[in-house]
Amino acid sequence: MSRVCSIFSQILQLISRTGFEAAVRQHKAERHARGFSSWGQFVAMLFCQLGAAKSLREICGGLAASEGKLRHLGLPQAPPRSTLAYANEHRPWQLYEELFQQLLTQCRALAIQQSGGQHKFRFKHKLISMDATVIDLCASVFDWARFRRTKGAVKLHLLLDHDGFLPCYAVIRRQTARGAGGTAVVL
Repeated sequence: MSRVCSIFSQILQLISRTGFEAAVRQHKAERHARGFSSWGQFVAMLFCQLGAAKSLREICGGLAASEGKLRHLGLPQAPPRSTLAYANEHRPWQLYEELFQQLLTQCRALAIQQSGGQHKFRFKHKLISMDATVIDLCASVFDWARFRRTKGAVKLHLLLDHDGFLPCYAVIRRQTARGAGGTAVVL
């Protein structure tokens, strides 16, 4: 049997399956699942993010195109669009928030370990950078984010901690015609 080790597989190996399964049990994410696991949904949505897919058809079609290589990712087969849509609608989002917290803890520990407290420059206070970017959204789907007739967007403000280069604070604001404004959502 030939072994497949794609970049996508290597990215998935960074995620602890035991931690993921513990989060699934904690949030009871597979309570009404019938054949399509939370891991399968996660793999499909990560494929969507990395492949810049814009629809369920692209996700399912892309996964189906690599049908022979799905087993090593933990998927028996590519999910149908209706199954993926149902999972996205009914699975708790808190599962993925928990997964994010696990990965952030892992990254912080790795950043501390790799830096070893040694920095090229010394500052009296903690060094933090602020950045902002606009994330385009579909105005017909996210009508609350509309700032022009056909455009929708949110603005992400991010504080980056230079000890490990990890985000430490984020604010998402509704984009208005004159710039950032509207309601703030703090993560």
